[in-house]
Amino acid sequence: MPVTYELQDSVATITLDDGKANAVDLEMVSEIHAALDRLDGDGARSMVLAGRPGRFCAGFNLAAMTGSPAAMRELVIAGGRLVGRLLLVPQPVVVACTGHALAMGGLLLLSGDHRIGAAGDFKIGLNEVAIGMAMPRWGVEVARYRIPPSQIEWHLVLGQTCSPDEAVQAGFLDRVVDADSVLAEARATAAALARLRTGAVSGTKTRLRGPVVERMLEDPETDLASIVLETGD
Repeated sequence: MPVTYELQDSVATITLDDGKANAVDLEMVSEIHAALDRLDGDGARSMVLAGRPGRFCAGFNLAAMTGSPAAMRELVIAGGRLVGRLLLVPQPVVVACTGHALAMGGLLLLSGDHRIGAAGDFKIGLNEVAIGMAMPRWGVEVARYRIPPSQIEWHLVLGQTCSPDEAVQAGFLDRVVDADSVLAEARATAAALARLRTGAVSGTKTRLRGPVVERMLEDPETDLASIVLETGD
């Protein structure tokens, strides 16, 4: 299974690990949703979203994206709904960015409440334009919400990536730590944030981010109908 769930004390850890680049397909999206479904019933008061060592998430699965326009649009819409849900998870969400985070991986980073990145020779960013795809509206909205205005053209319109240290200034990460300690730091932070009252966190997220998520997910089928993955020169 590409997604595992672990509850320790009141902190849930959801780990993405497909044994390769952590490319997102419909199976992974479904398993992340299933893990999120467990939070309230298990009594989790905070959560960590982590990747595998060296690879947080390489984006959407290329085979699914190039299989057919319908398959591409189905996956991208599913990804948008997942990011929208993560933005409104009632519990504090800490992301352990364990390595490269590109395209959908960068968007997952933007959905977290606190993002801790592993130091190293890793690339982080929204490189959709660089690989021949216009950013869907849901991606534009979450990027506009999290990336500083002075950085958004470089990363969103021009699809440029950055290092973990640069990603702090760009709004993808909040801090960078040694790669060997990134998961431990994320869990320690989540444990501290678990002391917050879930209702207060959830209510504030809804008021702050609810309008963003509404704009993200408004009629995605119409938005995606005009988006294609351009290949070749």
